[in-house]
Amino acid sequence: MEPPPPPPPPPPPPPPSHHCNPTSNTNSSSPSRVPTPPPHLATPPCFKCGAPTNLPPPPPPDLTSLPAYIPIRLPAVNLPPETASRTQQSIILTPVPQPHPVPPLSPPYHFITPIKRITSPSDASRFVESNSGKSFLSFVAFLSYSIRGHKISDPCPVSHTLSKIIAVLDTFSSWVDEIPPAVQSARYGNPAFRVWHERMTEHSHIFMNDILPLDQPDIRDSSIELVPYLLDSFGNASRIDYGTGHETNFAAWLYCLARLGLIHEEDYQAVVSRVFVKYLDLMRKLQLVYCLEPAGSHGVWGLDDYHFLPFVFGAAQLIDHKYMKPKSIHNDDILENFSKEYLYLSCITFIKKVKKGPFAEHSPMLDDISGVPNWNKVNSGMLKMYRAEVLEKVPVVQHFLFGSIIPWE
Repeated sequence: MEPPPPPPPPPPPPPPSHHCNPTSNTNSSSPSRVPTPPPHLATPPCFKCGAPTNLPPPPPPDLTSLPAYIPIRLPAVNLPPETASRTQQSIILTPVPQPHPVPPLSPPYHFITPIKRITSPSDASRFVESNSGKSFLSFVAFLSYSIRGHKISDPCPVSHTLSKIIAVLDTFSSWVDEIPPAVQSARYGNPAFRVWHERMTEHSHIFMNDILPLDQPDIRDSSIELVPYLLDSFGNASRIDYGTGHETNFAAWLYCLARLGLIHEEDYQAVVSRVFVKYLDLMRKLQLVYCLEPAGSHGVWGLDDYHFLPFVFGAAQLIDHKYMKPKSIHNDDILENFSKEYLYLSCITFIKKVKKGPFAEHSPMLDDISGVPNWNKVNSGMLKMYRAEVLEKVPVVQHFLFGSIIPWE
């Protein structure tokens, strides 16, 4: 005899009532849908069924308090052909920045807290055409000239000031090992970076006072002006991002030390091969460990998601090299054997490490530059691009600071 069939399952319980269930229509088996009213015209609808609620309507947007700056993260879009052509032509016609001595800052000193001044394209053009902008760009060109034909490991004098800076960067790097990244599923923006950045901020004045010489009391007050440049050199703690604007602030910090007479022209080779290389290693460590988001990246239409200056200095290193040409970046053996000695090759190696796919697809600009006949043209083109694509771009230089050492003219 077959067993009797199991009893039918009980009917599901009715859904819990909430404020938007209709009460007037008792014959309705399900709540009626009410069209969602336009924003700012009615009370907010229920997110479950769309019925009206008793909540007050949201306030209208305040159009009078828009930010006075352009967001630093912009979408990577292809420029129209005519715009790209004009941009390329303007870069070609721009004279190559030349190295000139840094004008020293003369006493009496009146150090102030530096502030942002650039809010529009006209402000950016005004900066690069001013004496401050030209002097800063000449300083970058001088650093590039000082490393010409030199490997990173070539011997060079390292002053007491540079030794102090290197020690500070080593300390910053050791903190990354002490502050592990937080567990998260997001691709970018590990919040542990904020812990690292907060510790760096708390100790910045101590480190800055340690770098400033004790036997020159008249410039020790300059920390009020130097610390903001240093703090803006390692990315933004709120957005957890980093880009060429932060890199430019680090170069501006070094430029301020040069104006104060703490860095001299005979130190420039070590500034690149010791200090900047150490800074670059630290930033790559921060990018990988804390997954810093690129700030203002141009996507495939930029040199790199994060950096620009190592390409300038790296191209200068390889000028008149007997064997390596710009097309040598496609030789994996050369990259493996020489990336620790040449910044340009180091950048290419790092890009190939963090980006997948054919090089010509994820880095078409660098692929095109590899067809340039010699490194001298690559270096001069990089210097002109640095002016046009970094110092004249408002999303980048809107965060540049101006005080008494780098005055706003």
